[in-house]
Amino acid sequence: MDVIFNCSHCDQELSVDAAGAGSEIECPSCGGRIVIPAPPEGAPAPAGGSRVIDAMSTSAARKEEKHFSVPVHDKPAESLIAKPLVPLEVAAKEAIKLRVKTIRHSDCIEVGRDHFDEVITKFLDKIGETHLVSITPIAYSHQDLASREWVTDYGIMILYRG
Repeated sequence: MDVIFNCSHCDQELSVDAAGAGSEIECPSCGGRIVIPAPPEGAPAPAGGSRVIDAMSTSAARKEEKHFSVPVHDKPAESLIAKPLVPLEVAAKEAIKLRVKTIRHSDCIEVGRDHFDEVITKFLDKIGETHLVSITPIAYSHQDLASREWVTDYGIMILYRG
């Protein structure tokens, strides 16, 4: 329970725990020294004097009206958190067949046209998203047969269930 009273110097309304009654404090507003009055016994306090109140009954949270409603659905709601895929170690123990497909950029160039993205998209559509485990970019070097120079190129490695 709190004791609510006004400062005798600046008339600022103060609220202090009833256990502090009789002790001297400094007013946080004006800095004047005041003694916390004792709460009256069983009787309501006069206007402007000290009075004992229940802190929860006067708090802003208690006075706020809450309008909460639980949504009602005709069918079960879809999961917002996707179930993680099985780690590779577990998949190997459960005898799930994993396959690897490597697509090199240089293999997708045809008559000066780059079909790398189209080849990857076609392959991913073919295996389906549920079978896809991982896609890893790769960089590699190879010797060009015509010029005998080393060429650095890129590609992707796709790990999937098959």
